Amino acid sequence: MLIHSFLLVACSLIQPARLATTPLVRQPIALPDLYEASIAELQAGLAAGHFSSVDLVKAYIARIDEVNLKGPALRAVIETNPSAIAIAEALDVERRTQGPRSALHGIPILLKDNIATIASEGMNTTAGSFSLLGSIVPDDAGVVKRLRKAGAIILGKANLSEFAEYRGNLANGWSGRGGQSSNAYFPSADPCGSSSGSGISASIGLAAVTLGTETDGSITCPSSRNNLAGIKPTVGLTSRAGVIPISEHQDTVGPMTRSMTDAAIVLSIIAGPDPNDNFTLAQPQVVPDFTQALQTNALRGKRIGVPRRGFLDATNDRTADILNAFEEALNVLRGLGATIIDPADLPSADEILASNNETVVLNVDFKARTKTPCSNPSGVRSLADLIDFDNNNPSLEKPSGYTDQSILIEAQATNGFDAAYFASLAADHEMGGAQGIDAALQAHDLNALVLPSDGPTTTPAAIVGYPIVTVPLGFFSDNVTISRAGPETVYPAPGVPFGLSFLGTAFSEFDLIGFAYAYEQKTQTRLARKAFPAAIPTTQLSDILSGNDH
Repeated sequence: MLIHSFLLVACSLIQPARLATTPLVRQPIALPDLYEASIAELQAGLAAGHFSSVDLVKAYIARIDEVNLKGPALRAVIETNPSAIAIAEALDVERRTQGPRSALHGIPILLKDNIATIASEGMNTTAGSFSLLGSIVPDDAGVVKRLRKAGAIILGKANLSEFAEYRGNLANGWSGRGGQSSNAYFPSADPCGSSSGSGISASIGLAAVTLGTETDGSITCPSSRNNLAGIKPTVGLTSRAGVIPISEHQDTVGPMTRSMTDAAIVLSIIAGPDPNDNFTLAQPQVVPDFTQALQTNALRGKRIGVPRRGFLDATNDRTADILNAFEEALNVLRGLGATIIDPADLPSADEILASNNETVVLNVDFKARTKTPCSNPSGVRSLADLIDFDNNNPSLEKPSGYTDQSILIEAQATNGFDAAYFASLAADHEMGGAQGIDAALQAHDLNALVLPSDGPTTTPAAIVGYPIVTVPLGFFSDNVTISRAGPETVYPAPGVPFGLSFLGTAFSEFDLIGFAYAYEQKTQTRLARKAFPAAIPTTQLSDILSGNDH
């Protein structure tokens, strides 16, 4: 009894002290919002074990399911990768046992549907056309090999303007397989093209990052209209091997992301030589770490030119919203330490805008390189076959409002690599370079040129193969006049974004990324406006972790 009483007393003496201490409370883990999540935020959560790459894949697939064919039916994604979860599982194990391979380890990425992936993984590569459905490509595209080596997960294929907008006079963002994609910032708004689905998907977090391709405007314009950072690299910085082509002289592959930081990370991984693309063998020997360009003082002491003639004068019909935002942007650049040389015109501006040389080159190149894989169930093996396939399958490829294939027919009528072709190719390089971008840079001792991203901005860089880096500039006002853009789309429209583009000479990406980053960090324009409510997926990582995914 005495012992028992002693224990009771002892317990009574000890217990109050235990009650007086503050109990340990487990703080909820702050998970990244997938609408805006950066690569760094995702990697931090993966490294801490807050979620896995499998969780990420499930979350992004659920987000795609919410808005792609349901709800606002944005039609941004043609198909998802049936092997993505298995690949994520293996990469999660590798992370635990060996550590991450790179900043992209376990990060889900969407590819434009003209970038090849091995068929055994379960996805098609079709450029949006039923003519290539079920075809077997011989290998992954060069950039995909680099992504896989870095540990990235190919989440799926994004919709696009069919054959990268090289079929006919069709609405931006339409393909036979994907249908009409639309912008997430206003119902049925034109997303621009041809990397339409990549732009839409990145804008609302249907993947961590996306890849697009550009021949003339196809990364720059959809990055602009979808409130993104986009990099159109110098032709030859990233491999085009395994990419359904238009022209080897103009095609290039680049990132479309929600920030310049993420774009720099992706470009650092996908850039580099590829023996299957001889253009890449002419690039500088050392690929920079483009993340080292991300300096907020990058514009200090730099000279930036404004090529107004042909791009900002009366010959151009840009809206007041874009023009006013651009003038404000010039003041921001001045405030960041840049000297603005205005005007700094391209000597060849009028000639570029009047020339038909680009069309000559692209038509010949497209016909010559339109060769399908060795195994293609449709039987299409040439451009002539493709034209016939579309005509013979109108329910698939020529629905009402989307029947035109005039570009294909014009390309089919070309006569190959003749004197007219080589003369046009040489003239393009001269107009875009020595009498164009390079002429303006040298005449005014400039570090770069700057323009609004829309309109003919992309053409001088396109015809000479030079880089463009784009960041958000602003949004159309709520009272802008809405105009019809295609059978199902409108443009401009209230709240639809537009961008600012920095242009430079060959392989000047490092500098351009720095300039765009400094501007982006100062203005934070992307964060000023979100997509319209129905276009914002609600699924978050917390739903996956709790088993409540939609």
